[in-house]
Amino acid sequence: MECLGVSSGQDLQALSALLSSQLEEEEDEDCYQNATGCAQLGPGHIGPPPKKDKEVSSAYIKTTSKDIWSEEEVVEGSQYDDLADPRPQPEYEIILKQNVGTQDLFLGLSRKDPSSMCCEAMLVKIKLPGTKATDVFLDTKEKFLDLRTPKYKLGLHLPHPIQSQEGKAQFFSDRQELEVTLLMKRPMDFINMQ
Repeated sequence: MECLGVSSGQDLQALSALLSSQLEEEEDEDCYQNATGCAQLGPGHIGPPPKKDKEVSSAYIKTTSKDIWSEEEVVEGSQYDDLADPRPQPEYEIILKQNVGTQDLFLGLSRKDPSSMCCEAMLVKIKLPGTKATDVFLDTKEKFLDLRTPKYKLGLHLPHPIQSQEGKAQFFSDRQELEVTLLMKRPMDFINMQ
């Protein structure tokens, strides 16, 4: 009996060790199966929980100035827009132009490429069906082209600044199309074209 008692004490300890390792393995398996419970803990949970500040959207932040709009909210050239005018906008097309010579085509000496950075002029083609050349009113600003006729109205924000005093407009009555050629302002040309 003593042998049974000694062996049973050792057996009990071995069984206890075996069962405790099985319980730990079952808990690990439960954690893998229920990943949401185990995955919630991480290094960020050490220490006191962070205080949550009230989030205020930027729309409700009150500024100290008495301005109605900030400068970022106002579109550049919006003072030229006339929303009360019911006339339709005519079809138009903007084409960028380059002065290309033989040295550009065959030798590549002027460092020009087909990109818009090397363009010197902008051609705006405006289709005006049923309009005479005498009915056209055209005004150009640095970044805005204003065209008005009895039938159409076009307020066009230009993609590049232009030299507003230098330009050419030509009306083709057979196509009923106005072509406006505008020279672009290129302040960095002395760097780009060398």
